[in-house]
Amino acid sequence: MATTKRAKRRKEQSEYFFDYSLLFIVLFLLGFGLIMIYSASSYAAFEEFGDAAHYLKRQAIASVLGLIAMIVVANVPYHFWEKFALLGYLVSAVLIVLVLSPLGVESHKARRWIAIPGTGFNIQPAEVAKLCMILFLAVLVCKMGKSIRTMKGFIFMVLAPLPIAGMIYLITDNLSSAIIVMGISVLMVFVASPDYKKFIVLALFVVAVAALLIYLITSTDLIGGFRSGRILAWLDPESDAQDKGFQTLQALYAIGSGGIWGKGLGQSMQKLSFLPEAQNDMIFSIICEELGLFGAVAIIVMFVLLIWRMMIIANNAPDLFGAMLVVGVIGHIAIQAILNIAVVTNTIPNTGISLPFISYGGSSVIFLLIEIGLVLSVAKRIQLKEL
Repeated sequence: MATTKRAKRRKEQSEYFFDYSLLFIVLFLLGFGLIMIYSASSYAAFEEFGDAAHYLKRQAIASVLGLIAMIVVANVPYHFWEKFALLGYLVSAVLIVLVLSPLGVESHKARRWIAIPGTGFNIQPAEVAKLCMILFLAVLVCKMGKSIRTMKGFIFMVLAPLPIAGMIYLITDNLSSAIIVMGISVLMVFVASPDYKKFIVLALFVVAVAALLIYLITSTDLIGGFRSGRILAWLDPESDAQDKGFQTLQALYAIGSGGIWGKGLGQSMQKLSFLPEAQNDMIFSIICEELGLFGAVAIIVMFVLLIWRMMIIANNAPDLFGAMLVVGVIGHIAIQAILNIAVVTNTIPNTGISLPFISYGGSSVIFLLIEIGLVLSVAKRIQLKEL
Protein backbone atom coordinates (compact mmCIF):
# COMPACT_ATOMS: atom_id res chain seq x y z
CA MET A 1 0.00 0.00 0.00
CA ALA A 2 2.80 2.40 0.95
CA THR A 3 4.63 1.47 -2.24
CA THR A 4 1.54 2.31 -4.30
CA LYS A 5 1.20 5.72 -2.64
CA ARG A 6 4.86 6.56 -3.29
CA ALA A 7 4.51 5.56 -6.94
CA LYS A 8 1.39 7.71 -7.26
CA ARG A 9 3.17 10.66 -5.62
CA ARG A 10 6.13 10.34 -8.01
CA LYS A 11 3.72 10.25 -10.94
CA GLU A 12 1.98 13.41 -9.76
CA GLN A 13 5.32 15.15 -9.34
CA SER A 14 6.33 14.32 -12.90
CA GLU A 15 2.98 15.51 -14.25
CA TYR A 16 3.21 18.87 -12.48
CA PHE A 17 6.93 19.54 -12.80
CA PHE A 18 7.69 23.21 -13.43
CA ASP A 19 11.07 24.67 -14.37
CA TYR A 20 11.44 27.38 -11.74
CA SER A 21 15.11 28.02 -12.59
CA LEU A 22 14.19 28.98 -16.16
CA LEU A 23 11.34 31.15 -14.91
CA PHE A 24 13.63 32.92 -12.43
CA ILE A 25 16.17 33.78 -15.16
CA VAL A 26 13.44 35.16 -17.44
CA LEU A 27 11.91 37.24 -14.63
CA PHE A 28 15.34 38.56 -13.68
CA LEU A 29 16.04 39.64 -17.27
CA LEU A 30 12.59 41.25 -17.50
CA GLY A 31 13.02 43.16 -14.24
CA PHE A 32 16.53 44.22 -15.11
CA GLY A 33 15.31 45.31 -18.53
CA LEU A 34 12.64 47.56 -17.01
CA ILE A 35 15.23 49.18 -14.73
CA MET A 36 17.62 49.80 -17.63
CA ILE A 37 14.85 51.07 -19.92
CA TYR A 38 13.91 53.69 -17.33
CA SER A 39 17.56 54.60 -16.77
CA ALA A 40 18.34 54.84 -20.49
CA SER A 41 15.13 56.58 -21.58
CA SER A 42 14.07 58.88 -18.72
CA TYR A 43 15.85 61.97 -20.10
CA ALA A 44 14.65 61.50 -23.69
CA ALA A 45 11.13 60.57 -22.55
CA PHE A 46 10.83 63.73 -20.43
CA GLU A 47 12.13 65.88 -23.30
CA GLU A 48 9.70 64.36 -25.81
CA PHE A 49 6.61 63.44 -23.76
CA GLY A 50 7.00 65.35 -20.49
CA ASP A 51 6.98 62.04 -18.62
CA ALA A 52 10.28 60.43 -17.63
CA ALA A 53 8.56 57.06 -17.17
CA HIS A 54 6.80 57.02 -20.57
CA TYR A 55 8.81 54.15 -22.05
CA LEU A 56 8.90 52.31 -18.72
CA LYS A 57 5.10 52.33 -18.42
CA ARG A 58 4.57 51.05 -21.97
CA GLN A 59 7.15 48.31 -21.54
CA ALA A 60 5.68 47.32 -18.17
CA ILE A 61 2.23 46.92 -19.74
CA ALA A 62 3.69 44.79 -22.54
CA SER A 63 5.61 42.70 -20.00
CA VAL A 64 2.46 42.01 -17.95
CA LEU A 65 0.54 41.02 -21.10
CA GLY A 66 3.45 38.81 -22.13
CA LEU A 67 3.59 37.12 -18.73
CA ILE A 68 -0.15 36.40 -18.86
CA ALA A 69 0.27 34.92 -22.35
CA MET A 70 3.28 32.91 -21.14
CA ILE A 71 1.29 31.40 -18.25
CA VAL A 72 -1.59 30.46 -20.57
CA VAL A 73 0.70 28.87 -23.17
CA ALA A 74 2.72 27.05 -20.49
CA ASN A 75 -0.46 25.37 -19.24
CA VAL A 76 -1.65 24.26 -22.69
CA PRO A 77 -0.18 20.95 -23.97
CA TYR A 78 2.31 21.98 -26.65
CA HIS A 79 0.92 19.47 -29.18
CA PHE A 80 -2.25 21.59 -29.27
CA TRP A 81 -0.38 24.20 -31.33
CA GLU A 82 0.79 21.64 -33.90
CA LYS A 83 -2.41 21.97 -35.91
CA PHE A 84 -1.86 25.74 -36.33
CA ALA A 85 1.61 25.51 -37.93
CA LEU A 86 0.58 26.18 -41.53
CA LEU A 87 -2.00 28.76 -40.46
CA GLY A 88 0.70 30.60 -38.49
CA TYR A 89 2.96 30.64 -41.54
CA LEU A 90 0.19 32.16 -43.67
CA VAL A 91 -0.93 34.64 -40.99
CA SER A 92 2.61 35.93 -40.54
CA ALA A 93 2.83 36.51 -44.31
CA VAL A 94 -0.48 38.41 -44.32
CA LEU A 95 0.59 40.58 -41.36
CA ILE A 96 3.82 41.52 -43.13
CA VAL A 97 1.85 42.59 -46.20
CA LEU A 98 -0.49 44.66 -43.98
CA VAL A 99 2.47 46.90 -43.19
CA LEU A 100 1.85 48.41 -46.64
CA SER A 101 -1.81 49.10 -45.80
CA PRO A 102 -3.21 52.18 -44.01
CA LEU A 103 -2.68 50.26 -40.75
CA GLY A 104 1.08 50.38 -41.32
CA VAL A 105 3.00 52.64 -38.95
CA GLU A 106 6.28 54.37 -39.77
CA SER A 107 8.80 55.22 -37.08
CA HIS A 108 12.42 56.39 -37.38
CA LYS A 109 12.19 56.25 -41.19
CA ALA A 110 11.15 52.58 -41.11
CA ARG A 111 7.68 51.14 -41.78
CA ARG A 112 7.67 47.92 -39.74
CA TRP A 113 4.61 48.07 -37.48
CA ILE A 114 0.84 47.63 -37.68
CA ALA A 115 -1.44 49.78 -35.55
CA ILE A 116 -3.95 47.94 -33.36
CA PRO A 117 -7.08 50.12 -33.68
CA GLY A 118 -8.40 51.60 -30.46
CA THR A 119 -5.48 50.56 -28.26
CA GLY A 120 -2.70 53.00 -29.02
CA PHE A 121 -0.29 50.07 -29.39
CA ASN A 122 1.47 48.68 -32.43
CA ILE A 123 2.52 45.16 -33.35
CA GLN A 124 5.61 44.21 -35.33
CA PRO A 125 4.82 41.40 -37.83
CA ALA A 126 8.46 40.26 -37.86
CA GLU A 127 8.10 39.19 -34.20
CA VAL A 128 4.98 37.21 -35.02
CA ALA A 129 6.83 35.60 -37.93
CA LYS A 130 9.67 34.38 -35.69
CA LEU A 131 7.26 32.57 -33.38
CA CYS A 132 5.21 31.13 -36.23
CA MET A 133 8.36 30.01 -38.03
CA ILE A 134 9.56 28.06 -34.98
CA LEU A 135 6.21 26.24 -34.82
CA PHE A 136 6.09 25.61 -38.58
CA LEU A 137 9.65 24.27 -38.80
CA ALA A 138 9.18 22.03 -35.74
CA VAL A 139 6.17 20.40 -37.42
CA LEU A 140 8.04 20.19 -40.73
CA VAL A 141 11.01 18.40 -39.13
CA CYS A 142 8.66 15.81 -37.60
CA LYS A 143 6.78 15.24 -40.85
CA MET A 144 9.93 14.90 -42.97
CA GLY A 145 11.53 12.39 -40.63
CA LYS A 146 14.69 10.77 -41.95
CA SER A 147 14.29 12.46 -45.35
CA ILE A 148 15.64 15.63 -43.76
CA ARG A 149 19.09 13.98 -43.85
CA THR A 150 19.09 13.88 -47.66
CA MET A 151 20.38 16.80 -49.70
CA LYS A 152 16.88 17.44 -51.06
CA GLY A 153 15.40 17.48 -47.57
CA PHE A 154 18.18 19.71 -46.28
CA ILE A 155 17.68 22.26 -49.05
CA PHE A 156 13.90 22.20 -48.60
CA MET A 157 14.16 22.83 -44.86
CA VAL A 158 16.63 25.68 -45.27
CA LEU A 159 14.56 27.32 -48.02
CA ALA A 160 11.15 26.84 -46.34
CA PRO A 161 11.39 30.10 -44.36
CA LEU A 162 12.90 32.02 -47.29
CA PRO A 163 9.57 33.52 -48.53
CA ILE A 164 8.82 34.94 -45.06
CA ALA A 165 12.41 36.14 -44.55
CA GLY A 166 12.35 37.73 -48.01
CA MET A 167 9.08 39.52 -47.26
CA ILE A 168 10.43 40.80 -43.95
CA TYR A 169 13.47 42.24 -45.72
CA LEU A 170 11.78 43.59 -48.86
CA ILE A 171 8.55 44.93 -47.32
CA THR A 172 9.68 46.08 -43.86
CA ASP A 173 13.36 46.65 -44.71
CA ASN A 174 14.30 44.67 -41.60
CA LEU A 175 17.47 42.76 -42.46
CA SER A 176 18.24 41.65 -38.90
CA SER A 177 14.86 39.94 -38.44
CA ALA A 178 15.22 38.24 -41.82
CA ILE A 179 18.64 36.92 -40.75
CA ILE A 180 17.17 35.64 -37.47
CA VAL A 181 14.36 33.78 -39.27
CA MET A 182 16.89 32.07 -41.55
CA GLY A 183 19.22 31.43 -38.61
CA ILE A 184 16.44 29.67 -36.68
CA SER A 185 15.88 27.39 -39.67
CA VAL A 186 19.56 26.52 -40.04
CA LEU A 187 19.94 25.74 -36.33
CA MET A 188 16.87 23.51 -36.25
CA VAL A 189 18.06 21.56 -39.29
CA PHE A 190 21.54 21.36 -37.76
CA VAL A 191 20.12 19.72 -34.63
CA ALA A 192 17.78 17.42 -36.56
CA SER A 193 20.39 16.25 -39.10
CA PRO A 194 23.60 14.45 -38.00
CA ASP A 195 25.47 15.23 -41.23
CA TYR A 196 27.59 18.31 -40.48
CA LYS A 197 29.35 18.46 -43.85
CA LYS A 198 26.42 20.29 -45.44
CA PHE A 199 26.60 22.98 -42.78
CA ILE A 200 30.35 23.44 -43.25
CA VAL A 201 29.76 23.97 -46.97
CA LEU A 202 26.86 26.35 -46.23
CA ALA A 203 28.95 28.35 -43.73
CA LEU A 204 31.85 28.63 -46.19
CA PHE A 205 29.43 29.79 -48.89
CA VAL A 206 27.93 32.49 -46.64
CA VAL A 207 31.39 33.70 -45.55
CA ALA A 208 32.55 33.82 -49.19
CA VAL A 209 29.50 35.83 -50.28
CA ALA A 210 29.92 38.25 -47.35
CA ALA A 211 33.63 38.70 -48.13
CA LEU A 212 32.83 39.32 -51.81
CA LEU A 213 30.21 41.95 -50.93
CA ILE A 214 32.62 43.73 -48.59
CA TYR A 215 35.31 43.70 -51.29
CA LEU A 216 32.93 45.09 -53.93
CA ILE A 217 31.72 47.82 -51.58
CA THR A 218 35.17 48.91 -50.44
CA SER A 219 37.09 48.51 -53.71
CA THR A 220 34.61 49.32 -56.47
CA ASP A 221 31.56 51.48 -57.21
CA LEU A 222 29.43 48.52 -58.29
CA ILE A 223 27.44 48.45 -55.05
CA GLY A 224 26.12 51.51 -53.32
CA GLY A 225 23.22 52.55 -51.14
CA PHE A 226 22.30 52.74 -47.49
CA ARG A 227 23.59 49.32 -46.41
CA SER A 228 26.90 49.73 -48.19
CA GLY A 229 27.34 52.97 -46.24
CA ARG A 230 26.81 51.04 -43.03
CA ILE A 231 29.47 48.53 -43.98
CA LEU A 232 31.94 51.33 -44.72
CA ALA A 233 31.06 52.94 -41.39
CA TRP A 234 31.61 49.57 -39.69
CA LEU A 235 35.10 49.27 -41.14
CA ASP A 236 35.97 52.86 -40.22
CA PRO A 237 33.34 54.61 -38.04
CA GLU A 238 35.39 57.81 -37.77
CA SER A 239 35.31 58.29 -41.54
CA ASP A 240 31.59 59.14 -41.27
CA ALA A 241 31.40 60.25 -37.65
CA GLN A 242 28.46 62.63 -38.18
CA ASP A 243 26.20 60.21 -40.06
CA LYS A 244 26.47 56.43 -40.50
CA GLY A 245 29.20 56.01 -37.91
CA PHE A 246 27.73 58.36 -35.31
CA GLN A 247 25.66 55.81 -33.36
CA THR A 248 28.47 53.25 -33.35
CA LEU A 249 31.03 55.76 -32.09
CA GLN A 250 28.72 56.97 -29.31
CA ALA A 251 28.09 53.38 -28.25
CA LEU A 252 31.83 52.68 -28.15
CA TYR A 253 32.38 55.86 -26.10
CA ALA A 254 29.77 54.61 -23.62
CA ILE A 255 31.37 51.17 -23.38
CA GLY A 256 34.86 52.59 -22.95
CA SER A 257 33.89 55.16 -20.33
CA GLY A 258 32.22 52.54 -18.13
CA GLY A 259 35.44 50.81 -17.18
CA ILE A 260 35.32 47.77 -14.91
CA TRP A 261 32.61 48.79 -12.43
CA GLY A 262 30.78 51.52 -14.37
CA LYS A 263 29.70 55.05 -13.46
CA GLY A 264 26.74 53.90 -11.42
CA LEU A 265 23.12 53.17 -12.23
CA GLY A 266 21.49 56.23 -13.79
CA GLN A 267 24.79 58.07 -14.27
CA SER A 268 25.21 57.57 -18.03
CA MET A 269 26.23 60.63 -20.05
CA GLN A 270 25.64 59.14 -23.50
CA LYS A 271 21.91 58.74 -22.90
CA LEU A 272 21.58 62.54 -22.63
CA SER A 273 20.71 62.89 -26.33
CA PHE A 274 24.17 61.76 -27.48
CA LEU A 275 23.38 58.09 -28.21
CA PRO A 276 20.39 57.49 -30.52
CA GLU A 277 18.02 54.66 -29.53
CA ALA A 278 19.66 54.28 -26.12
CA GLN A 279 16.66 52.34 -24.77
CA ASN A 280 16.30 50.18 -27.88
CA ASP A 281 19.12 48.69 -29.93
CA MET A 282 21.93 50.33 -27.97
CA ILE A 283 20.83 49.56 -24.41
CA PHE A 284 23.77 47.18 -23.93
CA SER A 285 26.16 50.13 -24.28
CA ILE A 286 24.29 51.95 -21.48
CA ILE A 287 24.62 48.82 -19.34
CA CYS A 288 28.37 48.89 -19.99
CA GLU A 289 28.60 52.61 -19.15
CA GLU A 290 26.56 52.49 -15.95
CA LEU A 291 27.46 49.02 -14.64
CA GLY A 292 30.81 48.54 -16.35
CA LEU A 293 32.38 45.34 -17.61
CA PHE A 294 31.07 43.58 -14.50
CA GLY A 295 27.44 44.35 -15.38
CA ALA A 296 27.92 43.45 -19.05
CA VAL A 297 29.49 40.09 -18.21
CA ALA A 298 26.76 39.38 -15.65
CA ILE A 299 24.05 39.87 -18.28
CA ILE A 300 25.90 37.68 -20.78
CA VAL A 301 26.18 34.98 -18.10
CA MET A 302 22.41 35.19 -17.51
CA PHE A 303 21.78 34.63 -21.22
CA VAL A 304 24.20 31.67 -21.19
CA LEU A 305 22.35 30.20 -18.20
CA LEU A 306 19.02 30.73 -19.96
CA ILE A 307 20.23 28.94 -23.08
CA TRP A 308 21.85 26.16 -21.01
CA ARG A 309 18.61 25.56 -19.13
CA MET A 310 16.64 25.36 -22.37
CA MET A 311 19.21 22.95 -23.81
CA ILE A 312 18.57 20.62 -20.87
CA ILE A 313 14.84 20.78 -21.56
CA ALA A 314 15.39 20.09 -25.28
CA ASN A 315 17.62 17.10 -24.50
CA ASN A 316 14.97 15.62 -22.20
CA ALA A 317 11.87 16.55 -24.22
CA PRO A 318 9.28 13.75 -24.47
CA ASP A 319 9.33 13.76 -28.27
CA LEU A 320 10.96 15.29 -31.35
CA PHE A 321 8.31 17.99 -31.75
CA GLY A 322 8.86 19.29 -28.22
CA ALA A 323 12.63 19.21 -28.68
CA MET A 324 12.42 21.14 -31.95
CA LEU A 325 10.18 23.81 -30.39
CA VAL A 326 12.75 24.42 -27.67
CA VAL A 327 15.65 24.38 -30.16
CA GLY A 328 13.84 27.03 -32.20
CA VAL A 329 13.42 29.26 -29.15
CA ILE A 330 17.09 28.74 -28.28
CA GLY A 331 18.05 29.78 -31.80
CA HIS A 332 15.90 32.91 -31.68
CA ILE A 333 17.15 34.17 -28.33
CA ALA A 334 20.80 33.18 -28.85
CA ILE A 335 21.09 34.63 -32.35
CA GLN A 336 19.33 37.86 -31.41
CA ALA A 337 21.42 38.40 -28.27
CA ILE A 338 24.69 37.66 -30.08
CA LEU A 339 23.83 39.96 -32.99
CA ASN A 340 22.80 42.81 -30.67
CA ILE A 341 26.00 42.65 -28.63
CA ALA A 342 28.05 42.29 -31.81
CA VAL A 343 26.43 45.42 -33.30
CA VAL A 344 26.94 47.49 -30.14
CA THR A 345 30.63 46.50 -29.94
CA ASN A 346 31.06 47.13 -33.71
CA THR A 347 31.96 43.48 -34.33
CA ILE A 348 29.49 43.42 -37.24
CA PRO A 349 27.87 46.22 -39.29
CA ASN A 350 25.17 48.22 -37.54
CA THR A 351 21.68 46.82 -38.06
CA GLY A 352 18.68 47.52 -35.88
CA ILE A 353 18.20 44.61 -33.49
CA SER A 354 17.02 44.51 -29.89
CA LEU A 355 18.49 42.72 -26.89
CA PRO A 356 15.97 40.03 -25.82
CA PHE A 357 13.89 40.85 -22.71
CA ILE A 358 15.94 44.02 -22.03
CA SER A 359 15.55 46.43 -24.95
CA TYR A 360 12.41 48.54 -25.26
CA GLY A 361 9.86 46.95 -27.56
CA GLY A 362 6.39 45.67 -26.71
CA SER A 363 5.98 43.21 -29.58
CA SER A 364 9.38 41.69 -28.93
CA VAL A 365 8.87 41.05 -25.21
CA ILE A 366 5.33 39.69 -25.64
CA PHE A 367 6.27 37.12 -28.26
CA LEU A 368 9.51 36.19 -26.52
CA LEU A 369 7.48 35.40 -23.39
CA ILE A 370 5.04 33.34 -25.45
CA GLU A 371 8.03 31.35 -26.71
CA ILE A 372 9.17 30.85 -23.11
CA GLY A 373 5.65 29.59 -22.40
CA LEU A 374 6.13 26.94 -25.09
CA VAL A 375 9.43 25.91 -23.50
CA LEU A 376 7.79 25.64 -20.07
CA SER A 377 4.98 23.60 -21.60
CA VAL A 378 7.52 21.13 -22.96
CA ALA A 379 9.33 21.07 -19.60
CA LYS A 380 6.10 20.22 -17.76
CA ARG A 381 5.76 17.02 -19.79
CA ILE A 382 9.21 15.77 -18.76
CA GLN A 383 9.34 13.18 -16.01
CA LEU A 384 11.15 14.57 -12.99
CA LYS A 385 13.55 11.61 -12.81
CA GLU A 386 14.85 12.42 -16.33
CA LEU A 387 16.21 15.77 -15.15
